[in-house]
Amino acid sequence: MTSPVHIRSATAADHGAIRGVVVDAFGPDEEVVGDLVEALRTFPGTGPVELVAEVDDALVGHVMLTRSLLDAPRRLVDVTVLSPLSVVPGRQGQGIGTLLVRAAIEAAATAGAPLLFLEGDPKYYVRHGFTPGEPLGFRKPSLRIPDAAFQVVVLPSHESWMTGTLVYAWPFWALDCVGLRDPDA
Repeated sequence: MTSPVHIRSATAADHGAIRGVVVDAFGPDEEVVGDLVEALRTFPGTGPVELVAEVDDALVGHVMLTRSLLDAPRRLVDVTVLSPLSVVPGRQGQGIGTLLVRAAIEAAATAGAPLLFLEGDPKYYVRHGFTPGEPLGFRKPSLRIPDAAFQVVVLPSHESWMTGTLVYAWPFWALDCVGLRDPDA
């Protein structure tokens, strides 16, 4: 019998274990993703929301939501970015990521965010309601982000004039965690 997955808000006591989950999920060559979580957690104005997945009192997954901006024609709009989503390798493919994404969408909507953006595999995120951003009038923050990877969920507080360019919070830029770098360039 499989133990149930419990999704809850992260606490300060979870920070060390969260870094372990993130680094395990992304691999030791991507420690920068763990650094990104810590930078977003402490950078003023990002207002992060962190959710964790627990199985038998062990953290097996994590998702972070942070405040970013949409440069809309009328004014800047506070929006939310889902990044990163992490599930430890031994627990991937068991629905834990799905539970975290659903909880993240609900948390963003409950907080009144009009939009939830991410960079990710469209084959995974489309089943959670994410769609390509550009056909809806949103521009990606970097040309290094593949068009299909730039995705959004339009939330209930969205208004039709809220289109424009996504502007990531500073830690994404400071740690070069935007889009894909060309290793041959």
